[in-house]
Formats: sequence, structure tokens, C-alpha cells
Amino acid sequence: MSRTIRTALASFGMSGMVFHGPSLKVNPNFQISKILERSKNLSEPNYPEATVVRDFDELISDSAIDLVLINTPDYLHYTMCKQALEAGKHVVVEKPFTQTMEQANDLIELAKKKGLVLTVYQNRRWDGDFMTVKKILEEKQLGRLVEFESHFDRYRNFIQPNTWKEEGIDRVGVLYNLGSHMVDQVLNLFGMPGEVTAHLAKLRTGGVVPDYYDIRLQYNGFAALLKSSYLVREPGPRYSLHGTLGSFQKWGIDPQEEALKAGKLPNEFGWGEEPEEAWGFLHTENEGQLVQKRLKTIAGNYAVFYENVYDAIVNGADLWVKPEESRDCLKVLEACLLSNAEKRTIKL
Repeated sequence: MSRTIRTALASFGMSGMVFHGPSLKVNPNFQISKILERSKNLSEPNYPEATVVRDFDELISDSAIDLVLINTPDYLHYTMCKQALEAGKHVVVEKPFTQTMEQANDLIELAKKKGLVLTVYQNRRWDGDFMTVKKILEEKQLGRLVEFESHFDRYRNFIQPNTWKEEGIDRVGVLYNLGSHMVDQVLNLFGMPGEVTAHLAKLRTGGVVPDYYDIRLQYNGFAALLKSSYLVREPGPRYSLHGTLGSFQKWGIDPQEEALKAGKLPNEFGWGEEPEEAWGFLHTENEGQLVQKRLKTIAGNYAVFYENVYDAIVNGADLWVKPEESRDCLKVLEACLLSNAEKRTIKL
């Protein structure tokens, strides 16, 4: 079966401009038919074929729309996903899936009842550095893993005005923002941990939402350490892995986001590739022989997410990002909140 998926975007902020729009634009199986913009028409130059609407009801009441993309502020995810599913639309929702596990379970059951595709945009699974790390672990190039450490740091020593992301409402801050990516990556690699220990903080002057976390996810025989801070001007390694045979370290961040911000499209030649000086360093052994080398980074590709969404809608293929996985991510994030509040380790 082959058909075009008529798609509606529920907003056209940063995620619509930078992540979703370009991936949909280069995929001939999708047509962006409607875009919700409350007062502006920012999407018109790049998506002239789409109709700009002012109200969410105009998206979900259109019988021609197959797929609705919920890329609105986190606190709107649950209600808007529910409305779209009840209207018979397939749904892609930005991370974090919802604000609570209960909300996530409600949407999962509703999608099953309606026979609709529901998935979460966990694009960082297709970061080139993460895919490289995954390959190293699958091939056991480091022997038995003893420690996994991941950082997602930024330098933003100011409080951005007029944004919900800096307001002191429930479950807003770096944990549910970047933490949704990092926890999802670890669960994708290792499954659910046995224990969670987390420390959150507000480091910036005048900050009202957490802008720092230090998370320890304990597994059988090793730990996964996740750290993020908005006050890191000189970052260390993005990934540090240590095993019984060796180590792997990788600096820098996947180049796709900056390329998209610069207006490039994910079908351009060399997409997602890194120069050799950005490759990680592998120091291990293979059949008794010492290995010390830069390891080529697998080219990242966020656009493949929508290839799978199409296959799931049209052909009934399994989702690469199952909503249950993003629900489990919320379970870990909620354990982090509890661990920080009660200053103890939470057993899962």
C-alpha cells in the first residue's frame, strides 16, 4: 500500500522549524497540509502548500488530515494528544511524552482502542555519536561494561525571558527537557535500571526551574551516569565508556541540529557526517592486540524517524519508538524527582 500521509503541525516554534518540518519536507510520503500558528505566518515561505490556521480544532476536525504532530509546550501534550486521538488521527508527540505516567497510560490505551499510531519524537536515538556508542556496546569492543557516563551540557548563564521553559510550573526544567533524551538513550541501550539516585539544582542566578542534574542509574554490574548543566562553558566528553578491555570517549555534539538551524535539509550530501577530528577515541584490545585509534562516527539521521512512522501507519510495521518506552522514561524521571526530594535512592 502506498499513499501520502497528510500531516498537520500543532505549532511552528523551534521544533517545527528545525526538526519536524525539514524531515517531513524531504520525505515524499508526507504532505504538510496544515500548520497552527496563533498569530504569525512564519511557515509560509518554506511550506507554501500548507494552510495556516489559528485554532487547534481546525486541525483535528479536518477529515483529510491523517497525522497530527503535537509539538506544543509540555503541559499541553496530554490534552492535545487526547483530542487528536479521539478525532481519529495518528499522533506524533514531542518529548517528554506527557507530564505523568498516568497520562501516558491513558493515551496508550486510547490509541490501542482506536487502532491508531501513537509515538514520541525521540530523535536523539539517531545522533551519530549515540549510534556509534550503541555499535561499540553491541560488538562488546570494551569487554564487559563497568561504567557508562553521558553529558549534555550547555552554557546559558541567563534566564530567557517570556518562555514557559523558564517558568516555575510543575515538571519544567532541564530534567524533563534534556533528561528525556538522555534517559531514553540509556533505556534503549540497557532497559530499566534497578535503582535511581538523582540530584537536581538551580544554579543560574534568578533561576526558578532546575538547570542541573546528576543521575545515577544502577544496573547489575555497572552504572549509567547522566549529567547536565547550563553552566558549562568548556565541556568535557559527551560520552565516556569503560569496560574490562578498554575505554571509549567522544567529545562534541551531533552536527544535525546546527545544520538544520542553518537551513540545511537532511537529504543533502554528507548529512550527519562528522569530520575526522570530531571522531571519538577508542583504547581497547582485540584478540590480545592493543587498539588505539579514532573511531569513525556513524552518520546521524533524524529523518529516518518519519520513515518508520510512515511504515507503521501504512503497513502496520512495528514502531521504533514505542509509546510504552517513553512511558517508562517518565517512570525514571519521576523516580529522579522523588530521589532528589527525599534525598535517597529509589528502587524500581
